[in-house]
Amino acid sequence: MEEYQWIITQFAPIGKKVIERAENLELVGVLRAGTENVAVSYAEEKGIAVYNTPGRSKTSVSEFTVGLILTEIRNIARGNQKLREHQWQKYYPNGLLAPELKESTIGLIGYGEIGQRVAHLLRPFGCNILFFDDYFDGTSPDTQVSLEELVEKADIFSMHYRLTPQTKHMINESHFKKMKPSAVFINSARAGLVNEQDLIQALRNKEITGAAVDVFEQEPLPADHPYLTLDNLTITPHIAGSTIGNFANSPKILVNRIFREYL
Repeated sequence: MEEYQWIITQFAPIGKKVIERAENLELVGVLRAGTENVAVSYAEEKGIAVYNTPGRSKTSVSEFTVGLILTEIRNIARGNQKLREHQWQKYYPNGLLAPELKESTIGLIGYGEIGQRVAHLLRPFGCNILFFDDYFDGTSPDTQVSLEELVEKADIFSMHYRLTPQTKHMINESHFKKMKPSAVFINSARAGLVNEQDLIQALRNKEITGAAVDVFEQEPLPADHPYLTLDNLTITPHIAGSTIGNFANSPKILVNRIFREYL
């Protein structure tokens, strides 16, 4: 470990002990959008550069998000499951007639690269797109609003914020109670952005119509998790970013960033 100057990782943790042992370490490269598995502050105190690959999941996660939206509002997964159970079922938690994306109001919570890409993919459907993002100060064909206004107006919500101590549980009981009873909530970003128990209660109490979730506080999902008892929830095993393009492009993004900013 002592002889290495660079360490490239994806999910393997690079904590204080590793950094202390790597006496000649100059750079840590992380093949993911976040740096949760690296002791970044400690590394920077030691003069070690840390580079991640922002935007690596832009295509994969945005496409998957649109898939989750369609799957949830149009009962695609439920219909498949019922047929496998030999049931010809037409009525689901959102009623006999499912909503359409056309003329629906989409509320994007987070408007970085993934949020903007989701908006781009949804516009041809004829959606009205609102977004909330405290850090966005550019121009957009979509409408920027406060979180309070977005919560009250949107039909479909999709999370795209980065998880930080400040954004943990940024969506909770108070927000679900203000949503339309017909609202649908989508999370393909980070589980910690939402209070899981509050979402469970909102679904149980029919405060919102449905949700689709790809990320969880505990992974793999425990066999006794309340999510598994809800018929108005679509769940997938954290696969939004699992595409050939995502994993093939990550090293290229990292190399280009290192050459541009470090060498």
